[in-house]
Amino acid sequence: MRIESVRGDITREHVDAVVNAANSSLLGGGGVDGAIHRAGGPEILAECRRLRAGHLGGGLATGDAVATTAGRLPAKWVVHTVGPVYSPTEDRSELLRSCYRRSLAVADELGARSVAFPLISAGIYGWPVDDAVAQAVAELRAAVTEVAVARLVMFTPEAAESAERALAG
Repeated sequence: MRIESVRGDITREHVDAVVNAANSSLLGGGGVDGAIHRAGGPEILAECRRLRAGHLGGGLATGDAVATTAGRLPAKWVVHTVGPVYSPTEDRSELLRSCYRRSLAVADELGARSVAFPLISAGIYGWPVDDAVAQAVAELRAAVTEVAVARLVMFTPEAAESAERALAG
């Protein structure tokens, strides 16, 4: 799998699947989650509500992933994953890495060959950017997947620079 890094808006990525840094409710929120729901339109929320009415009645677990339509996004699907809230006293890095691993597994089930990822947990969930990038790159490099291209879409210059350093190393 080729791993790329770009600075930009994940809602504009022309890939098979876009990963959403969702909250466990799957019903929208702030940051990447809110942007994806706004840009993708009501179809995404409608599918999320169906999931919540069915087997995900209690919400999506941290570290897990599930897919919906991408609605009006240029992608075909949205893979929703719930990242962990950063803790300086508890190592939650396995949960963060699981978000990337499970998102790729869902992408494989869909037949997606290109996937755009945000920097999971590095926004409101407080994960330090450099470590969030290191966790993402390590997990993507270790992945066994049919996905051909994983694109890290960085929203801030700081995250983009960190990703470039990690991918060069």
